[in-house]
Amino acid sequence: MGVLEGRVAVITGAGNGIGRAYALRFAREGAKLVVNSVQPGADGTDASSSAGVVAAEIRAAGGDAEVHVGSVSEWDQGKRLIDLAIDAYDRVDVLVNNAGFLRDKLIVNMAEDDWDAVLDVHLKGQFVPLRFAGEHWRARSKAGETFHASVINTTAGAGLHGNVGQANYGAAKAGAAALTVIAAREMQRFGVHVNAISPLARTRQLETVAALAETIRKPDDPTVFDQFDPDNITPLAVHLASEACRVTGQVFHVFAGKIGVYQGWRVAEPFERDRRWTVDEIAEALAHLPTDPPPFDPG
Repeated sequence: MGVLEGRVAVITGAGNGIGRAYALRFAREGAKLVVNSVQPGADGTDASSSAGVVAAEIRAAGGDAEVHVGSVSEWDQGKRLIDLAIDAYDRVDVLVNNAGFLRDKLIVNMAEDDWDAVLDVHLKGQFVPLRFAGEHWRARSKAGETFHASVINTTAGAGLHGNVGQANYGAAKAGAAALTVIAAREMQRFGVHVNAISPLARTRQLETVAALAETIRKPDDPTVFDQFDPDNITPLAVHLASEACRVTGQVFHVFAGKIGVYQGWRVAEPFERDRRWTVDEIAEALAHLPTDPPPFDPG
């Protein structure tokens, strides 16, 4: 009996990288899967899509998996994704919002489509499946059913710390972290736990960054710990997806063997008067603050 035995999990962007690792690990832990990817395969069929290949691998190992091909940022496709799980397995227990891609550019070089496309997938693409899964969970709750559902959103260091050349991606991932906290508060009464993971692992996105290619390369020596193995992220995801987990509204950073819990924006240094400030007083009070933006530190 696996930790996720019998649970129904929907995973977006499950054809490669971390999404694929999630799907394979969830299946080994007993979950029934709906795996998503955005495009059909080379022969134009869902079965030959990247999600279809992963689903076939799961079935060959004795697991149960359905395939959804389509962009989860599209309203009809997001509904179709959740409906597919309900039609196949009668319910959804876990939603993992993982789909994404990069279009890195400096702000002054960024085209409108570079902004819209990335925000569409990384932010709207997490909201849309969550919206329809939430509708499903609300209906079950109103019907008197007691259950434990789980949502795992995906954020990133670029959104939590800021990174040059990733204004679109960072804005979307910052939004995903806020979405996580709000959804956790809204859906708690339905029996839904919502958390987010900021993963650092080898993905197709990172492999396209020339400066990182050598750093993230898989070690030649199989006895050396592969710090960038996507499977390093999956144990936390399994726990967050399990019925045993009671954590909600949290954002986690995961890299290699490290797990950290983020704390959100807070007022670290208050400045107060018992009257309205003057401009000169503000200039004096803020004079000691850094004159350069903080460096990027993904943790």
